[in-house]
Amino acid sequence: MREERVRLTVDGSVAHLRLVRPQAVNAIDLRFGHELKEAATAAARSGARAVVLEAEGQMFCGGGDLKGFSAAAALGDHLADVATALHEGLLALVEVEVPVVAAVQGAAAGAGLGLVCCADLVVAGASARFVMAYTGVGLSPDGSTSFFLPRIVGLRRALELTFTNRVLSADEALAWGLVNRVVADAEVNAVAAEVAGALAGGPTGALARSKRLLREADRHSLAEHLAAEVEALRASGDSADGREGVAAFVAKRPARFGA
Repeated sequence: MREERVRLTVDGSVAHLRLVRPQAVNAIDLRFGHELKEAATAAARSGARAVVLEAEGQMFCGGGDLKGFSAAAALGDHLADVATALHEGLLALVEVEVPVVAAVQGAAAGAGLGLVCCADLVVAGASARFVMAYTGVGLSPDGSTSFFLPRIVGLRRALELTFTNRVLSADEALAWGLVNRVVADAEVNAVAAEVAGALAGGPTGALARSKRLLREADRHSLAEHLAAEVEALRASGDSADGREGVAAFVAKRPARFGA
């Protein structure tokens, strides 16, 4: 029986993408990227209105499978193959239109930190730790870390984390804007599921358009982005959720999105 890396389950309106290789600290190998892409694509097609990215075991993700990498005859080529597969999986995850909430326990290291950066919202356990780790083993970043990290925490802080491999505590990650909430370790998955459930009850079309606008803002000129806002707003206004939201506000009653 093939050992899984990533498993998809759907619970009502929330899809769960779970890393399921705890005996290897959910380390990333060639198969991991393929399974992440398959699971993220299936989640997008499932009809789920929100996604939780979570992990089994004491560690969210220890980054690349260095033990496995060490057996490669041509290390550079093998790393490139693993990163290429991982990046296809990460693109599929980022392109999921509904909100993605990460639940992080233990450590998120290397490309595991990249997984965290790809999520829209992050709930971390009080003992969670975040570290780049790449230069500590003589490697450069992958897994979207060099793209997202400076956008999230700023260039100077991203350079510090990359050069020094400083370990951020959960509270520091919260202060730096890397995570949204810090909760008791035992509550991480439950709180992330609660956040995702609340988002799943919202206007998912408007959330998807908002997510796209915010993620694509730095690719546009101001004029281009203002035009994109107009078109997204037009689509929102023409949607059932948009009409319901405005009507509910005027009637001073709770909106019933997705009804």
